[in-house]
Amino acid sequence: MNTMANLRDRFWENMPLKDMNEKEWEALCDGCGKCCLNKIEDADTGEVFLTRVACRLLDDKTCRCTQYNIRKKLVPECINLNADNIEKHAYWMPQTCAYRLLYTGESLPEWHPLLSGTNQTVHDANVSAQGITVSEVDVRDDEWEQLIIDEPGVEVAREGQD
Repeated sequence: MNTMANLRDRFWENMPLKDMNEKEWEALCDGCGKCCLNKIEDADTGEVFLTRVACRLLDDKTCRCTQYNIRKKLVPECINLNADNIEKHAYWMPQTCAYRLLYTGESLPEWHPLLSGTNQTVHDANVSAQGITVSEVDVRDDEWEQLIIDEPGVEVAREGQD
């Protein structure tokens, strides 16, 4: 199925998120799977740490939800992101996420499927969760801290490194 068929040409460049139709909104998802990785938020600082621990519905090979249409029934805490709630959730979303980028006034990266024409460029650019996850059904909650990772595709400056 061609997810880019019947979309307005370069709609993301001149249309606010709130004015996009459902197909356009869904087309913004690059399929990286990083939003489906569990996070740990420091209660004191608000800092969010990404883990390799994936939602039980994430397919590690495709980085897509295996039950997308019924995910909220199976995983009630799953966020149904939309233009009305993006302000509340943008802080924890992946730094390379199209929704977050457009919300903050940035452009889509060249590897985004809407620009490249293929979903494979996300994986080729090493910005996806492909092949790095462990399922939450295989990891106890108290083990998550041991599985904290840097976000794939984002260079993180570390204190003390030159």
